[in-house]
Amino acid sequence: MIESLRNKHISIFDTTLRDGEQTPGVSLTSDEKLLIAQQLDKLGVDIIEAGFPMSSDGEAASVKRIVDAGLNLQVCGLARVIKSDIDTCLDCGVDMVHTFVSTSDVQRISTIKKSREEVYKMAIDAVEYIKDHGAKCMFSAMDATRTDVDYLINIYKGVEAAHCDIINVPDTVGVGVPSATCKLISEIASNVKIPIDVHCHNDFGLAVANSLAAVEAGASQVQVTINGLGERAGNADLAETVMGLHSLYGAKTNVNTRYIVETSHLVERLTEVRMPPTMPIVGENAFAHESGIHTHGVLVRSDTFEPGVMTPEMVGHRRRIVLGKHAGKHAVKQSLECAGLHPTDAQLNEIMKRVKDIGDKGKRVTDADLYAIAESIIGTATKGEQAIVLKEVSVMTGNIITPTATVKAIVNGKERICANVGVGPVDAALQTVTCILDDYKVKLRDFRIEAISGGSDALAEVLIGVEDEKGRAVSARARMRILSWHPWKRLWLR
Repeated sequence: MIESLRNKHISIFDTTLRDGEQTPGVSLTSDEKLLIAQQLDKLGVDIIEAGFPMSSDGEAASVKRIVDAGLNLQVCGLARVIKSDIDTCLDCGVDMVHTFVSTSDVQRISTIKKSREEVYKMAIDAVEYIKDHGAKCMFSAMDATRTDVDYLINIYKGVEAAHCDIINVPDTVGVGVPSATCKLISEIASNVKIPIDVHCHNDFGLAVANSLAAVEAGASQVQVTINGLGERAGNADLAETVMGLHSLYGAKTNVNTRYIVETSHLVERLTEVRMPPTMPIVGENAFAHESGIHTHGVLVRSDTFEPGVMTPEMVGHRRRIVLGKHAGKHAVKQSLECAGLHPTDAQLNEIMKRVKDIGDKGKRVTDADLYAIAESIIGTATKGEQAIVLKEVSVMTGNIITPTATVKAIVNGKERICANVGVGPVDAALQTVTCILDDYKVKLRDFRIEAISGGSDALAEVLIGVEDEKGRAVSARARMRILSWHPWKRLWLR
């Protein structure tokens, strides 16, 4: 760890609701924005950029609604160095106004068509106007990393003299590298005394690295988004930045890291931007192990093949042992013993061979596959009566029909019939199954359909994974035929 940063407090400025919503294809309702703001408050971020109020009446109303929600965090609104923008932020009652103007020659000449002197005056006037109205002010020199350094420092000195509270150094097009970022922030820090914030974009995958380098050089606040959302390739990801600060640098933030995965899943659901399984910290595979060497190690001691300074529990995640062609005996044996199956060494060797055969064919090995293989080799089925016998299931969906599912099943010897609706046919079916199971709560962890053959009578494979409240998960697969593919992307299944 870098000793100079140990126990140093770094402020977390989240811009999911502003820059994050600028992710192509993302548009949040006022209710969804409030829900995310409340979750960010629960997470413990210091400041949220609730939006750009001048962009629309609806945006202004959403920002004001968040301001009026009584959250513990500070609420910031974005404004150009234009009085009407600033007035709209002030009318919303924000705690801080974040005002910005392009300072690089390429943006200044090509977009706002102003001279350096004009931009300097616009910045000073905007800061003074905000401070005269009693709000905190953050000033951003947009495209700072492509701005002439002497001019950049001059404009930061100017806004400091105008009593700006904090300056932001944005890597607007993501061209910074850690060494250059460190040098730039160090130079700015040696010339101004007010706090420095950084806003890094991820065009070259360096947003988090640049943010951490900026903190090393003297920045005391970083701007982040949940799941790294934002323009183009996005912004610095909150989870990676915060856990890097905590675990690698020993720095402190107000973030309650146990809610990181929970927050990630909420934003993923509301924005419909799916996270890859390999996403650091929050991805499904972040703490998953398949390799025999790795699984053996983590079953004995978790930090043999995990960072150690960061555990899944710290971020609200869980460790998973995944079965596949790289699986080792220890992982397979543990999975079987958890299901009440105890093979001999010879039987375990045969089970391993069949598991690897499935993996060699490019197939995923589910829990149901493993149990079926083990029971056939051991020569005995799992003892006890079948708790659930499915008798009938039907799902209705369409343009004017709310997705509805009906399920009839024998549960612990008693027939039960339930019907429920959902946001889609799969969700409706899961809601109905949950109803059938009464108080036994399960959630869908994984669902995918993979085509096996083509044509109008195509064969597909469905993989499903569910998890209960205690984090116990099970996966299974089945095959089906797709009878037709509707032009509006409705699947008719048999």
